[in-house]
This record gives sequence, structure tokens and C-alpha cells, in this order.
Amino acid sequence: MSCNSSVTHVQLSSLAQAERAPVHLMPCEIEHSGAAHVSQYFAAAIKDNKHEKTVSFRGRGLRGTELSCPPGYTGLVLKEVDKTGSDQEDRTVKVSSVFDKLTYWNLETPPNSDDTVVMAMGWPELAEAIHGPVED
Repeated sequence: MSCNSSVTHVQLSSLAQAERAPVHLMPCEIEHSGAAHVSQYFAAAIKDNKHEKTVSFRGRGLRGTELSCPPGYTGLVLKEVDKTGSDQEDRTVKVSSVFDKLTYWNLETPPNSDDTVVMAMGWPELAEAIHGPVED
């Protein structure tokens, strides 16, 4: 039985040059890998109520909320470095931007505690409770 495994390398030197950028997690697949003028076409139209954001994207209503990264964590936006002439499966990525909060969007329903992304933000605290030292 063969094991096809690949390794992803992160260029840590790119972290020092990474800028803070707003991040939106959308409930769709957008087949575009370049820069997007989010502030010009999207963010300006967001209606921000007390605990919920609303916007229309391509005619569909989105409802969102701002989620913070768990304490002690920083989010990274990674971009694959060009692999010209390489036939190996290993990948190298660089940090293109960093964030400490993101706007999480759902299609027509507000995000809630049952959403996997919302639950994932609480995982480090739960993991520490499960795997951390036990006091007598």
C-alpha cells in the first residue's frame, strides 16, 4: 500500500511583511484567486445592526456576524508560491495578510452557535480543558 503524502511549507519570513486585512467568509465558492475590491463593492453596502450584519450579494441576502480569533491566535491568509517546473506534490505558501477577527456570513439565516465556524472558534479553549494539566 503506498502513501501519497504531501507537505506544505510556510515561508515564515513573509509573516513580517503581511498587512492586516478585513476577512469575509462567504457561503459560496468564488472562482477567483486575485485581489477583490471588497471595500468598493461589498463592505460599503453592509448594514450593521447591534449583533448582526446584513448585505445583498448578487441578489441574495446574507446575514453575518463578526467573530474574533481565539485569544492567543492570529488568522493567516496564505497564498501559494509559484511552483514553476516542479512536479512534486509538496507546496510552499506565504502569508499574504493576517487578521484577528473575521466576518462570517450565512445565506439568509443568521450565524448561530451550531455553525461549524462558530464552534471552531471555541475549540482551543475546549482542547485546553480536555488536554490541559489536571489539578488535584
